Amino acid sequence: MTNIADPTARHGDRYRAALEMAEYADTNGFTAVSGEEHHLATTGWLPSPLLLAAALAGRTRHVRISVNALIVPLYDPIRLAEDIAVLDNLAQGRFSFVAGMGYRPEEYHAAGKDWSQRGALMDRCLSVLLQAWGDEPFEYDGAVINVTPKPHTRPHPFFFVGGMTAAAARRAARFGLPFSPPMAMPDLVALYERELRERGKTGFAYHPENGSTVTLLHPDPDEAWSRYGGFLMNEAAEYSGWKRAGVPRPNESAAASIRELRRLNNVEILTPEELVAQIRSGRTDVVMNPLVGGLPIEDGWASLHRLVDEVFPHVRTPRPPAIPPDVNGD
Repeated sequence: MTNIADPTARHGDRYRAALEMAEYADTNGFTAVSGEEHHLATTGWLPSPLLLAAALAGRTRHVRISVNALIVPLYDPIRLAEDIAVLDNLAQGRFSFVAGMGYRPEEYHAAGKDWSQRGALMDRCLSVLLQAWGDEPFEYDGAVINVTPKPHTRPHPFFFVGGMTAAAARRAARFGLPFSPPMAMPDLVALYERELRERGKTGFAYHPENGSTVTLLHPDPDEAWSRYGGFLMNEAAEYSGWKRAGVPRPNESAAASIRELRRLNNVEILTPEELVAQIRSGRTDVVMNPLVGGLPIEDGWASLHRLVDEVFPHVRTPRPPAIPPDVNGD
């Protein structure tokens, strides 16, 4: 849900298009529709992902709805437990999320949270969520409470702990939750698995096959880069501008030009035939962002239609979701 880099830009048509695109994806073989959480972005980058996820749940019946990532330390943990429980009931177990910590002090300031305490806030929120979604009352700030309604998914809505640091891997293992780095990070996964064994817990790690690369389709990629490049730069420039020393993130290298952005391969524009060839050679994941950076809505639709009309008929049936809707996370 990024737009042009103008805080006064209008977004209504794009949000309506997002719902229509999700409904189209739901009936045409897509695995999931996902969003992210960011605040104070010049591009309007989605600050309220749970609200959008609820709207998506009302427009779809099959696709998984995910938030990658939800910045859980920014929330009141009881209210977050309630909101996700309601969303999980609306989506009938199709909702999942990656619990992230975030990397921008200004977001913590805007939410009235202490950036220096983000690790403790993260641990407290995860602990409260898991207790709140259980069947028994529990003690919270000196009083016994019982959060209702309970989620549809038992024992709790499915979610990962995300991150790119040793602390994130250890946190996931400590809570006995799946771990999701945003790209292949074998050393961190090995640490996570070692911590699981030492604690007598089970779990698994998952990362997207192509990291955070976004794919768009066009019959002439060179022409598409000339038309779409400025929109792609809107999102890339803002994201790289949030770079912070000591906080690793994927795809954060700044691009000084459209040519350089194309070389970084954070976004790829392929012909349908090129994508078919990649899938036949073993590629399994395709992530498409048809509203990136203010891309005109009709161009986003064109990319989606090319995937459904010119790619899907020529490849094998898409694999089942990596995280099936009936997985309970236990």
